[in-house]
Amino acid sequence: MKTDYRQLFQPEIINSVSGLALIARVIVDEFLSGSHQSRRVGPGQEFSQYRGYQPGDDMRLLDWKMLARSGRYYIKESDIDTQVNVKFIVDTSASMLHEENGMKKIDFVRVLVASLAHLSHNQGDKVGLYALNSSGLRSVYPESHKRHFNRILYELIEMKVGGEWPSTLDDLEKIHQRTQKELLFVITDMHEIHEELTHWIQNVKTSRNEVVVLHILGENELEFKYTGALVFEDLETGKKVKVNAENARNSYLKSLEASLLEMKNDFLTRNISYELLSLKNPIAEALQLFLKKRIALN
Repeated sequence: MKTDYRQLFQPEIINSVSGLALIARVIVDEFLSGSHQSRRVGPGQEFSQYRGYQPGDDMRLLDWKMLARSGRYYIKESDIDTQVNVKFIVDTSASMLHEENGMKKIDFVRVLVASLAHLSHNQGDKVGLYALNSSGLRSVYPESHKRHFNRILYELIEMKVGGEWPSTLDDLEKIHQRTQKELLFVITDMHEIHEELTHWIQNVKTSRNEVVVLHILGENELEFKYTGALVFEDLETGKKVKVNAENARNSYLKSLEASLLEMKNDFLTRNISYELLSLKNPIAEALQLFLKKRIALN
């Protein structure tokens, strides 16, 4: 029976290293047990077939379970032998504090990144985390060992959310290594004033990397289920707007649809992947996207 991992979406669980690790493990294990199971079996290697051990083979590739069952030494051959830097770049501006049904965007992102990082570590890749807002950049440079994964979880919990997205690109080169193969996930709600976030993402893309934008929005942001007279407040600027929900709904939804389509097409023309995720989306969708982009780098 599949576990309803959303039952674990409690503040006391999400905001502890052991709790966040538990959620990530449950999500990834459920994903890998389904039809999308990965064939990857070790650091930087994708399993192809077994063959008999020969003198000079790397002993680390021995399959000890096969030895126990058969009494013979077998080597796991692989189709590829690569290791990629996987970097998660998290927008920690104040708009990520938007909350719906008890779930803040930033808490959803904590679970999302923890799950992707867990899968990435299982793939044998190096994982880095970068949290960015107008207060500065917080970095965890890519590594692949187990203790490093726990450091990623700790930093996800400790991320400070506030301010706006930086108006300059000063921190760009601190994140991106242009000489290496990299898979970069930019996790954001794309809240911007003068396309500063869009331009930043466009500058990250090179011919040697894969860039994926995970656009996080709440259900109400996407469907505008509000009713009555409302006052909306911009979490970053403090600006307030009075709205009659019934009068504003159609024009809002029409404008949102056009904006999302333009954004998606703009990214795709620059070979940047774009995926819209609502707070109710299964995280497995992002895990499947990760595997697809990871294969594209080989």
